[in-house]
Amino acid sequence: QLRVVESGGDLVQAGGSLRLSCEVSRSAVSINIIGWYRQAPGKERELVAEIRPGGTNYGDSAKGRFTMSGDNAKRTWYLEMMDLRPEDTAVYYCNAKYAMRGSAWGPGTQVTVSS
Repeated sequence: QLRVVESGGDLVQAGGSLRLSCEVSRSAVSINIIGWYRQAPGKERELVAEIRPGGTNYGDSAKGRFTMSGDNAKRTWYLEMMDLRPEDTAVYYCNAKYAMRGSAWGPGTQVTVSS
């Protein structure tokens, strides 16, 4: 099982920016897809962005404001978030998919955007 740890969540004002980080352990295990998800209170978990072999995909809420990048050698991926809005308030989770059906989640990091 991989170990996934997110960091970088904070309280920011609307219009501000944040960079979240996701670190994944066990460098010998190849990751197929790495993604950021978020879950707001009372809502379902939704895809924010993911990097897969074909490229990077973004959820509708992230397009134009968020950018996902990564350093595979360091096993660290980032989510740059700009122009944050109160509706971006959520717990942000990183997910790593590996092997045939392996999937590892981190504990999440809280992002709170004040109006």
